[in-house]
Amino acid sequence: MARRHSQPEAEREIVLECLQQRCPTCGSGLWNKYDNYRTIRTLDAVVRLRLKVRRCPNSNCERYRRVYRPEQESQWALPQHEFGLDVIAWAGTVRYQEHRSVSEIHTLLEQRGLSISLRSVGHLLERYDELVATSLSDNPQQQARLEQQQQVILAIDGMQPDVGHEVLWVIRECLSGEILLARTCLSATHETLAELLRTVEQRLTVPIIAVVSDGQHSIRKAVERALPDAVHGLCHFHYFREAAKPIYEADRHAKKELKKRVRGVRKIEQAVCDANDATSEIVQDYCQAVRSALTSSSRPPLDASGLELQQQLSAVDQSLARIEKKGHSLSRL
Repeated sequence: MARRHSQPEAEREIVLECLQQRCPTCGSGLWNKYDNYRTIRTLDAVVRLRLKVRRCPNSNCERYRRVYRPEQESQWALPQHEFGLDVIAWAGTVRYQEHRSVSEIHTLLEQRGLSISLRSVGHLLERYDELVATSLSDNPQQQARLEQQQQVILAIDGMQPDVGHEVLWVIRECLSGEILLARTCLSATHETLAELLRTVEQRLTVPIIAVVSDGQHSIRKAVERALPDAVHGLCHFHYFREAAKPIYEADRHAKKELKKRVRGVRKIEQAVCDANDATSEIVQDYCQAVRSALTSSSRPPLDASGLELQQQLSAVDQSLARIEKKGHSLSRL
């Protein structure tokens, strides 16, 4: 699709010089032959980069007339890209940590004043996945740390921002906390996951002794196929969740009973919606507090939503009791 809007004008210009002033082959001084210009859109501003491009003037050098571009250019954006690396990193973070959709990321970027199309957001997320995969594929320091351990315990899990979209599968080493692989896949079959595990195994020089997961059926079959000698177990969170099921059921029942006692908030709001006095505003604030408590949710088993609802409603009740003590009755409403 052709661009419908012209590229925004740059707010400032930054000049980038080559750190390498001499040819690495013959040692001759590099000549500044011409200036190249790039307009980069970052999260903060639109920046115009003025690149001082240099060439070797020595006709006998094998690098004769070969272009040398400023090294700092790669810190701003990828080659032939108009959006900065900070935009790519921000979009990927919002996508996989906050589970935002492409359209939501597009809206958030526009709210930050960044002119971008919906399709470009999808391209940025693809570049983010490629950069993550590249950064994890070759890391000598990581290999050295794993060799010191002499064994590896893997944790595998998938994150899906939206139903029906691709899943970001992350394989992490439990002892060191290092992320060994991150890759998006359209399917979550055991063949696909087994291939990811084999990829990690081929990169490692130490044995994989165990795999930790949420016990998903496809993951179980993938571990059996790719790592038949490794022990496969549930992670602590899922063990805890299974053990806390009776408590969770009791907490959910308690939350259901509490919700029955505070029905009718909408009727109270309708009763005071036409009044403009201070009392009606206070009542509406209390109704919003009760509604917020009813709609809030917690993730079991680490948080008990029933207990949290009881605490929030108790706080509202105590606040109303303090108002009654001061002689400001709201019973007429």
